[in-house]
Amino acid sequence: MATKLKDNYKEKIKEYQPKPNYFLNCLKAFIIGGLICTLGELLMLMYMTWFNFDEKSAGNPTVATLILISALLTGFGVYDKIGQFAGAGSAVPVTGFANSMTSAALEHKSEGFVLGVASNMFKLAGSVIVFGTVAAYIVGIIRYLFGLLIK
Repeated sequence: MATKLKDNYKEKIKEYQPKPNYFLNCLKAFIIGGLICTLGELLMLMYMTWFNFDEKSAGNPTVATLILISALLTGFGVYDKIGQFAGAGSAVPVTGFANSMTSAALEHKSEGFVLGVASNMFKLAGSVIVFGTVAAYIVGIIRYLFGLLIK
């Protein structure tokens, strides 16, 4: 009986739910994500030109600058508006992760620095670090095996 009522409810509310415009959402995500990546490239060129970094070593300060900008924009509430507009386009890996970390820290600041900010911020970071470590291990094994096959 409960599942029948639940199914009936789902059917009735479908006509009131807005239909998402997938093309427009993809276009906005593509444009905003591209602009974030373009900003990263411009920062990298700036570090290479003004500070004489080579292309390989300019990546580190570029990533750090993008993280700082994303954290500041999250703290001021701007990145959330960008995320609402752009959707997945604002989740470009570095800036999206910095936004997630900063949001978690800001959300739990009333619980104190250690138990609120630090513990909730690192709940999110822990899963990302574990996934990254496991993925790197698997890729390393695959690369090692291909190295043995090529010899």
